[in-house]
Amino acid sequence: MNAPAMTRDRLVFRQEVLGSRRFSNYWWAVIASMGGVGFLLAGLSSYLKVNLLLVSDTSELYFIPQGVALLFYGVAGSSLGMYLWLTIAWNLGGGYNEFNKETGKVSIFRWGFPGKNRRIEFSCPIEDVQAVRAEIQEGLNTKRKLYLKVKQRRDVPLTRVGEPITLADLENQGAELSRFLGVPLEGL
Repeated sequence: MNAPAMTRDRLVFRQEVLGSRRFSNYWWAVIASMGGVGFLLAGLSSYLKVNLLLVSDTSELYFIPQGVALLFYGVAGSSLGMYLWLTIAWNLGGGYNEFNKETGKVSIFRWGFPGKNRRIEFSCPIEDVQAVRAEIQEGLNTKRKLYLKVKQRRDVPLTRVGEPITLADLENQGAELSRFLGVPLEGL
C-alpha cells in the first residue's frame, strides 16, 4: 500500500493498493518472455534446419527429442511471459481502500480479471466496523496482513497480495487506520 492520504479536513482516509504493476512482475515478465522466445526459436531452428538465433546455432540438433523439448520449453516460457504481461496490463489486485466519514461508508475496490467480475467492490457503513486486525505469521511463508473486522461478515483484507510489507509499516498503517475509525487494533 502506498502512503495513505487524508482529505477534506481529515474526513476521508484513502489508501492506494499496489496491484500487479510492481518491479518484480516486470522483471519476471521480461525474463520469461526472453527465455521463452529463445527456446521457441531454438526448437524451430532444429525443425527447419535454419539458424534463427543470434547467439548459437541449434539448426544441427535433432528435432526429436531435443527440438521437441526446446519447443515445449519455449511455449511454456512464452505462455508464462504472456500471462505476466496481461496481469500487469490489467493491474490485477490494484485499487484502493477508502474510509469516508462524510458519507459514513467504507469502500474497498480491486481490479480483477476481465469479464463479468472485473471490478471487485465492497462497501459497508463505518458503524459496522468492529476492529482493524493485524495477522503476523513468521517463518518460511511469512504473512503480514491487515484485515477489517466487520459485523456479521468475514474479515476483509486491506493489504496487497504478494510481497509482505515490513512490520513497522504494518503497525503504522494499522494504528493510523484504527485511530481514524475509532476502533481497536487487534493482533499486535
